[in-house]
Amino acid sequence: MHDSMKVVALAGGVGGAKLAHGLAQLLPPENLTVIVNTGDDFEHFGLRISPDLDTVCYTLAGLANPDTGWGRSGESWNAIENVSRLGGPGWFHLGDQDLGTHLERTRRLQMGQSLSEVTRAFCQAWNVQAAVLPMSDDQVMTWVETEEMGWLQFQSYFVEHHCEPRVRRFAMKGLEQAHPAPGLIEAIEKADVVVFCPSNPWVSINPILDLPQVRDHVARKAKQSSGATVAVSPIIGGQAVKGPLAKLYQELGIPPTATAVAEQYEGLLSGFVLDQVDENQAERVAALGMQPLVTDTLMKSAGDRRRLAEEVMAFCERILGEQSLL
Repeated sequence: MHDSMKVVALAGGVGGAKLAHGLAQLLPPENLTVIVNTGDDFEHFGLRISPDLDTVCYTLAGLANPDTGWGRSGESWNAIENVSRLGGPGWFHLGDQDLGTHLERTRRLQMGQSLSEVTRAFCQAWNVQAAVLPMSDDQVMTWVETEEMGWLQFQSYFVEHHCEPRVRRFAMKGLEQAHPAPGLIEAIEKADVVVFCPSNPWVSINPILDLPQVRDHVARKAKQSSGATVAVSPIIGGQAVKGPLAKLYQELGIPPTATAVAEQYEGLLSGFVLDQVDENQAERVAALGMQPLVTDTLMKSAGDRRRLAEEVMAFCERILGEQSLL
């Protein structure tokens, strides 16, 4: 049945890219739309860098570095090593192939193409068949207020300072003026299923949801008998699989648990997927009005990605089947 279901996946970062890849292995390409966070986009060396968008596209294209999950496989680092040797900012590790992506993206944007148009052209070149949409063609930038260093742009906090400063709060510059990318709202409206991939809620999923209309459309989908909205927890056993999420929870005074993630999405979900090590939290998730699914959520291989995608889709089918009986 899931072959015929239209799926929208909200994604950012390595975890989001992995589940998106699993869904792409499982679904006909015309039935999958991946909406990617661009709140961590920034300018570096005068170039437009879109880290989450590139991670998702490289992963779907089979081009991602298998060791890091980000960047390109078979990468070389001649340009950035020379920048460092000359005294320039080498903290953001731009590989040579990756640099070509940013050069061409920036050239196209300066010619007047939208980020959506550029992304579509890149996906065609990389033979990515599922639709990939940046969350917005308008530039939105995530800022982090830290105790030690004040406000930092997210990539400076994340990469340059290795997530070491203590976080007070987040702010999204440009969000109030931004619009969802063309086709984004329509994709959600037509979807049978919306999947929140296991990405950081604050800096990957919330920026998408906080765009005008998006949160409301997802919330309505969660309440429809013909729709299912499901999230996969990025927290396993109190730890983030990748990235600073558990640290962020602690610094914001919230225990880093799967339940804490579910609480952030309360009112938006009909189901929530948590890892088997967190099985004891399933009742608390259910109390939030979400059906829990307990399974192995760790994706170490391409096979794991497909398996988890199959389990998520079967879970969505079950939710849809139960809703249709009400």
